[in-house]
Amino acid sequence: MVNLGESSENGDGGEAAGQRWSAEGYARNARFVADLGMPVVELLAPRLGERVLDLGCGDGSLSVRIAALGPEVLGTDASPELLGAARGRGLQTVLADAHALPFEREFDAIFSNAALHWMLEPEKVIAGVARALVPGGRFVGEMGGFANVATIATALRAGLQREGVDGMAIHPWYFPTPQEYGGLLRAGGFSVTSIELIPRPTPLPTGMEGWLETFAAPFLAHVPGERHADLLDHAVALMRPSLCDRAGNWVADYVRLRFSATLDPATG
Repeated sequence: MVNLGESSENGDGGEAAGQRWSAEGYARNARFVADLGMPVVELLAPRLGERVLDLGCGDGSLSVRIAALGPEVLGTDASPELLGAARGRGLQTVLADAHALPFEREFDAIFSNAALHWMLEPEKVIAGVARALVPGGRFVGEMGGFANVATIATALRAGLQREGVDGMAIHPWYFPTPQEYGGLLRAGGFSVTSIELIPRPTPLPTGMEGWLETFAAPFLAHVPGERHADLLDHAVALMRPSLCDRAGNWVADYVRLRFSATLDPATG
């Protein structure tokens, strides 16, 4: 068992892709991520006395809601700042690389919301989840699915092309189809109970500016800082006809992949 606190290696997909997290900025611009995560908690159906790992727990806002339903919850993430916010909520945490989870047969269930798409080697993540679960344990999650934020990503890539950067070569996220991710789960020793794409156009409380402030760093990392404003202005102009209404309200073109799987007893 890993000691709780600042331990293990840093750098799941979110950090490796050039993303750096601000707990304050995330709470201001992306609180909707946790607020819209309760259907995944319901799919998890946590039970009193279980031990649950929240994989990519962020600031712990959803983890504590799971804990309130009865299980013991451990949060893990690659961002020290977000884990600091999670500990401030009373959550036990481990700083860990999701591609090399340091657990062996410790959890009855592993939960993940809006984090797996930052982890660009899903086979390694699934293998670590399988090692961490007891036989028959549950893996339940929601992530960006195929065509998630397609309009936003296309506009950002166009902005990079305008700056002389090959935007098409930049893939900071992993957005699979149900067929692809279901296949990876089965190959990793899981029986898939349910898996589906869910289109979910999502109002942005701080507009596209707030969304880009929080999530666009992997694209901006490829151009000098003095060019960031121009790149973002160009991208926003491209998005506006599709994602902004006449009153100035922005909606992100989210598509979520939600799944529930059970580790086959013979695995491992």
